[in-house]
Amino acid sequence: MTAPSTPDDPMARAIALAQSALGSTSPNPAVGAVIVGDSGVVGEGFTLPPGQAHAEIGALQQAGPAAAGATLYCTLEPCCHFGRTPPCTNAIVDAGIVRVVYAATDPNPRVSGGGAAALRAAGVDVEHRADPEAALLYEAFAKHVTTGLPFVVAKFAMSLDGKIATRTGDSQWITGPDARSRVQQMRKELDGIMVGIGTALADDPQLTARDDDGATLPINLQPIRIVVDSDARTPTTARMLRQPGRTLIATAGDPNSSRRAALQDAGAEVLSFPGTDGRVNLSGLLEHLGQQGVVSIMVEGGGGVLGALLDARLIDKFAVFIGPILIGGAAARSPIEGNGATTMADVSRLDRVTAESIGPDWLVTGYPAKGGD
Repeated sequence: MTAPSTPDDPMARAIALAQSALGSTSPNPAVGAVIVGDSGVVGEGFTLPPGQAHAEIGALQQAGPAAAGATLYCTLEPCCHFGRTPPCTNAIVDAGIVRVVYAATDPNPRVSGGGAAALRAAGVDVEHRADPEAALLYEAFAKHVTTGLPFVVAKFAMSLDGKIATRTGDSQWITGPDARSRVQQMRKELDGIMVGIGTALADDPQLTARDDDGATLPINLQPIRIVVDSDARTPTTARMLRQPGRTLIATAGDPNSSRRAALQDAGAEVLSFPGTDGRVNLSGLLEHLGQQGVVSIMVEGGGGVLGALLDARLIDKFAVFIGPILIGGAAARSPIEGNGATTMADVSRLDRVTAESIGPDWLVTGYPAKGGD
């Protein structure tokens, strides 16, 4: 990595470095770091895969002796505890850094604020410069480290009249290539992709993360694939079972032994999460995923699983792609089913809503209002 000349905003550069590491650091957060000395940028780094150097260490290694007397900009408060690697705070002090500016406080309640306190105790000038773009980097990590559960993003594409397919089930494509490219970027940044059995049967998706040229990414960059499949109906010939990475089939109760064995022979993990009415216990499934170190998942449909998650208030964020088309048809599917609201007073409302144009399409994101109101 070659350090550039001094950027106009070192923190913006640190955020860009952190974003470049998304998808490769989990369950650790992706962090970016930039060291600025009298001559400009002398070092920069980003979090490497678990067990390897943190962003601050990479930046210090690149800076070498030039770190003495310099300022470190980092997207997250430097760690002060021993994990897979030693504390970054010790290395920062030993390198002679005199000032640290960080954008987000560590959300881990066991260590939050400790890194800043340790640096100040060692005589380092520390500034917390809150940045909303940096906060987005750690929304999933914050959920996982405080609850043990993965951060759940509901993603779907729909027409202007709220349909996800025609009445015959045809759904390719509601949005254009730019929007689909964004979805691939989202897949690369998250730990898992979840679909219901209806989507798995209708679309036979691969559920892989791919690069800009459409090539499947290496196995270490593939999110875990999760199919909510109460009766173990996933075909052993499903394309996802021939892709690199893990595929988990979540069933309800004990599936037919021959089906379970056949899916396992085909390369799937098959686990049971019994719920009510013969359905998968989604809360239990999410708890299991969190225990396995899955920090974030994107639910890509269909309407049944998204409706069940919404009814249970298990969705943390919505990412809705809207194509400028009208499908019509009373029998055409909608993106979210389930029980739904009985009155307008019961509807799920969103906060912090943003809209972004992507080619001819729109991406609307938002977060469930606190309390579900």
